[in-house]
Parts: sequence; structure tokens; C-alpha cells
Amino acid sequence: MVRHASASEALACVQSGMRVFIHGGAATPTILVEALVAQAERLRDVELIHIHVSGKVDYARPDYARSFRVANLFVGHNMRPYVGTPRVDYLPCFLSEIPNLFRSGRRPLDVALLHVSPPDEHGFCTLGVSVDVAQAAAECAKVIVAQVNPQMPRVHGDGFIHMSRIHHWVEVDTPIPEFPQPPIGPEEAAIGRFAAEIIEDGATLQMGIGGVPDAVLSALKGHRHLGIHTEMMSDGVLALIHSGVVDNTLKKIHPGKVVVGFVTGTRKVYDYIDDNPQVAMLDIAYINNPTIIARNPKVTAINSAVEIDLTGQVCADSVGHRIISGVGGQMDFIRGASLSPGGKPIIALPSRTKRGESRLVPTLKPGAGVVTTRQHVHYVITEYGVADLYGRTLHERARALIRIAHPEDRESLERAWATVSVSE
Repeated sequence: MVRHASASEALACVQSGMRVFIHGGAATPTILVEALVAQAERLRDVELIHIHVSGKVDYARPDYARSFRVANLFVGHNMRPYVGTPRVDYLPCFLSEIPNLFRSGRRPLDVALLHVSPPDEHGFCTLGVSVDVAQAAAECAKVIVAQVNPQMPRVHGDGFIHMSRIHHWVEVDTPIPEFPQPPIGPEEAAIGRFAAEIIEDGATLQMGIGGVPDAVLSALKGHRHLGIHTEMMSDGVLALIHSGVVDNTLKKIHPGKVVVGFVTGTRKVYDYIDDNPQVAMLDIAYINNPTIIARNPKVTAINSAVEIDLTGQVCADSVGHRIISGVGGQMDFIRGASLSPGGKPIIALPSRTKRGESRLVPTLKPGAGVVTTRQHVHYVITEYGVADLYGRTLHERARALIRIAHPEDRESLERAWATVSVSE
């Protein structure tokens, strides 16, 4: 273990041709990343691999093409302008299986750049707000470089790393990036109300971040004995925890605890998870394992989509050929919820895009990827209602989805479906 005065000194261990993991989400080690980019001139063909990251991604710019390649396991908004070339690429993989890419040696790691909380009296740091795939990276990387930050929450669960495992470290004292809750619009509020109507007391919830998940959470204030087992968590769940709506008492896996892989939000949620034994931050290979998910009762998984065709095929990671996000954990939880006793896998989305185009379409755009297949889909919710597709024929599905489309789009969808179904 070597303590360095500067990040540039610590990163001297990175050499040309190496594969480097970057800690993601709100735990992105931005000081280390910026220092690595500053050394681009001496580096050639370094592969950077990560899920979504915060802050600048200058290494993806074309002028750094000789120095860096990027393998995106999930494409955040800051990476979208650069994805689509061989040197800034997308690696589709279920979130639950990403740790195995590292552990199996399929994608071996030379260096991991981590962002950790300070060591305790026994020498253990934690991976803070992002345990998810970083736990496996920390286990598998030959060399670990860490920025140690007193503002990083200390978490319970799997994310412990002893200082003896850290080869180079730099002390920093910087705020963790915050992501305030977006406002809930009328469409999201309506979706939230419809979702709340089919979520039962005692359900175990999985949901992400954004207007729709927050609207659903806001509509659950009258529920009882809800539990949380989710890949990610934000501020929206705090009110339900503090009011006692979420008490995790009926869960079979980690009863009494909030189970989560990574946290993204404001200081409020970061403070809540800090040294809180009621929150278990666990390896995403475990959290997102469908057989683990299914052991909880009434798992209700709420995920979103870019578009859904009238047979129920869900595109969630691209607009046509253009990748805008990733596979993530949608299929992990859709499958886990469907296998859970009383479980309900839900796809929730506004009926139209911001440009006024229908998200319910006769056929997916050319090049669009199917993240969740038609046979996996159960419930689809828009601001106009709930379509229950499970056990339905293609024609029954189409009719159910057209009923929850925007009223101005229904007639054209009916005509298009008639054409599609006849041609089939």
C-alpha cells in the first residue's frame, strides 16, 4: 500500500494496453479519472470499462482515440454522444451477470479505480454508494487505486475492502455528486396512481430513479408492510421508510433490511445509508439473481421502456440503432418478479415521447433491441390505464395496449395493427 500526495503519482501504475475498471454512479472517482486523462500522451490502447459514470468523460472524445477505448456496460447521458464507434462501444449484459465477466476472466481487470470511505479502526474501507459491480472489480483487479473520501458514506453489507488490498491511494475531501428528484408531471402522477392500485400490501419493491418511480412511491402512502429489494435506490423511498409504510417485515430474504446495490440521489439519502445497519448494500450478482428475487413475496418490479410494440416486445436501451442506456437489471427483475409468489412485473411509461410520438408502436424501430421479450411481459402501465398481457394472445395484447395508448394515437394504431396482423 502506497499513499500518494497526488492522483497523478498514484496512476503511474496504469500502462498501455491495460484494462481499467472505473467505479460508477455517484461513486465515480472523478479526481482519479481526470488525472488519468491528463496522462493520455504516455498511454496507448487502454480499455476503460464501467457502468454509468458521473462527471466528465473526456476520455471518450475522439482526440483521445489513440490512448483510450471504452467498453460501456451501461450508457449514461454523458456518454451518449460518443457511443457507436469501435473505440467507444457498448457491451450488452444483464446487470446480474456483469460481476461474472470479471470473476470468470472473460473480461480480466488490470486496474480498478475506486472511490471509498475512510478506513475504520480495523483498516476496512467501504465502497460507499456503489457496491453493485464494483465489489467484483475490487476482488478481481490486479491493482487497486482508490480515492479515500470522508464524505463517502460508510455502508454495511458486501462492500468492505481492507486497506491492505489497496495498492495506491489518494486522500480527497469532495462532496458526493447529488441528483435531485425530478418534478412529477401529470402523466407520471397518473401512472403512479394506476400502479399503486395493483401493488399489494406486503409487496417487495424494485424500482429505479426518475419521475415515474417517484410518482409510484408517492402513491403508496396508504400501503402497509412494504419491503425493498432493488438494484438502486434514491430519495423517493425515504418518506415511505420514515412513515413506516416500508418496514421490510414480510420479506423472506434479509427481513427488516433495505437491500440495494447502489444509491443515487441527494445528501438526504446518502446520510440515511451512512453506517445504517438496516441498509444492506450487496453484490449485484446476488441482488439481481432472479432465483434470489423470487424468494421474496409479491415482488413488484417497476421498470420503464423506450417503446413497446403491440405484441409486448420491450425496447429499453436504444432508439433504433442508437444506444442510449443499457440492458441493466430489467430482465433480472422482470423474471424474478414473475417467479415470486404473487409477484407483478410492470413496465411503466408515458404513452408519448416529449416530441409527441407514441411509445406504443405497431413494430419497433429498425435496429431497436428487445430487452424484455413479449413472453416475459405481464403488466404495462401508461397514464391511461393498465394492460395485463400475461396469458393473452397477440390480438388480445394489441387490443389491451391500444386501449392505454394516447387517445389521439389509438385509431392509427388499430389501422397499423390490422395491416401488420394480416401480413403475418
